[in-house]
Amino acid sequence: MNHIDPSLMVFFTLKDLKVGKKMQIYFPKRDPSTSPKFWPKEEAESIPFSSTHLSYLLKIFSLSQGSPQAIAMENTLRECESKPIKGEVKFCATSLESMLEFTQNILGSKIDLQVYATMHKTKSSVTFQNYTILEILMEILAPKIVACHTVPYPYAVFFCHSQKSENRVYKVSLGGENGDKVEAMVVCHLDTSQWAPNHVSFQVLGVTPGSSSVCHFFPADNLIWVPKLESHGSSSM
Repeated sequence: MNHIDPSLMVFFTLKDLKVGKKMQIYFPKRDPSTSPKFWPKEEAESIPFSSTHLSYLLKIFSLSQGSPQAIAMENTLRECESKPIKGEVKFCATSLESMLEFTQNILGSKIDLQVYATMHKTKSSVTFQNYTILEILMEILAPKIVACHTVPYPYAVFFCHSQKSENRVYKVSLGGENGDKVEAMVVCHLDTSQWAPNHVSFQVLGVTPGSSSVCHFFPADNLIWVPKLESHGSSSM
């Protein structure tokens, strides 16, 4: 596994989700005070969010063509414009309001929403180490979920998506070998048959589309939205 980028070490399979299991996990440490902030919806919608306007956008944000920031920005725009896989609904939220609107369209406009995120219980600069699953704190029972992932952009943008195939959501207590404590959010996708064969999770796990579940840990700045429903508490699985 030494040839795999450590930042990809967030994937595992459902059979490995058990107390006592040890695994290498990458948790990026981002300082919220320096992370890009959401713009108000009116401001975000006042400029184009499209790769066809990339040159114009680079001028607005004073970024030079070919710079790492410009390349990351273009990649984000193209990812947001790519077609969803079968059974997936996706949206790039450029404001908190648009994120909530998308989430309510998927989960229901007349229900209460619950949002979950990974929490680091200790302060540490270590991003990649061995963790042990100490406890399965809860399984969150939700017929639908919306997952929102941060993507590189001059202001806060979240790539949000929901899949019709069966998913399971867990909150897990992890202990790092250096003493770190993390309450980590996990999503397990039980049907991966529609995923691209070159999806990075298959490279990490050595599996093929549809042959295995794929679970992954969420970084602290990613969000999971679910309808406010009951959850099943602590378990030793």
